[in-house]
Amino acid sequence: MDNQHLTEPPYLRCVLIAVALLFLAMMLLVPLLSVFYYALEGGWRLYLAALTDPEALHALKLTLTIAAIVVPLNVILGMAMAWLLTRFDFYGKQWLSTLLDLPFSVSPVVAGLMFVLLFGANSAMGGWLESHNIQIVFALPSMILATLFVTFPFVAKSLIPIMQTQGSSEEQAALILGANAWQMFWRVTLPNVKWALLYGIILTNARAMGEFGAVSMVSGHIRGQTNTLPLQVEILYNEYQFTAAFALSSVLAFLALLTLLLQNFLDWRQRKALAMAARETHQ
Repeated sequence: MDNQHLTEPPYLRCVLIAVALLFLAMMLLVPLLSVFYYALEGGWRLYLAALTDPEALHALKLTLTIAAIVVPLNVILGMAMAWLLTRFDFYGKQWLSTLLDLPFSVSPVVAGLMFVLLFGANSAMGGWLESHNIQIVFALPSMILATLFVTFPFVAKSLIPIMQTQGSSEEQAALILGANAWQMFWRVTLPNVKWALLYGIILTNARAMGEFGAVSMVSGHIRGQTNTLPLQVEILYNEYQFTAAFALSSVLAFLALLTLLLQNFLDWRQRKALAMAARETHQ
């Protein structure tokens, strides 16, 4: 069959490319450049003053603290979930796999509200915690829990495809040759999934630092205490401190660009690893 009749006309290809580039420019590139433009509009002195403001520094420190706690937890839980779903067959496996997508389908605001209802002062658990002087809501613990909820699927979703493709033959061979569980994990499993794991870590870290909705619901917006970088941007913008708001936004935008570059690199490495695993499977 002649494939020439299935190829689109050159003019149609050019039109589609032009429309796609125009859309990307108007919806992504122009707003992104605008953030840096308005951040630096008042000069470097105002820009640096906004970044070194005590509340901004605290917001940055809190954001990094949450990410530093959430990312390792996600690595452990995500690898455990991926191992469970790819190495074992059990009743309810499909339901568990479906629940893994729950943070993607539930609004972050709703997720934050769930933790407020669960640990708030009006709940049974919240009353017990308050009687023991343990504060979860409107403090760091609830912000960590909310961020953990919305970022939980990223590591597992990055690992599951490549672990399914590779199978468990190498791990079983290692066990037969006398390796224990930890030796098998460190010398066989982890090297095989390292690029997919890094890909999931990058996505988790980016979402953790940029999360707004869930954290906003559980933080209480206490200035100098529970405001992360995205929450601080909102406060500054609402107070008409536009230069400071755009300055902090530029930090988040820079982190997003850095994440995008790392994500594309790791995505390429992951595709390469999947292709190599597929070739080895068919040999």
